Amino acid sequence: MGRRSAGRRVEEFVLFDVLYEDGSRTSNRKVPGSELGVIDGDLFAKTYIEALDRQIAGSPENPGLRSSR
Repeated sequence: MGRRSAGRRVEEFVLFDVLYEDGSRTSNRKVPGSELGVIDGDLFAKTYIEALDRQIAGSPENPGLRSSR
């Protein structure tokens, strides 16, 4: 039987549902496994997704939708 590596592979993605303050929701937002922390991956995922949302919005002054979680 092969061994499974304890570390996370860089090319793996974790999917998240995001709930925004205005009540809208996006499903299956991909976050690279390399961006997640070991203990509290949700906090790192939130930071990553918010950065992507700002980039999509076009400028850091326009935060767009803010996640509620």
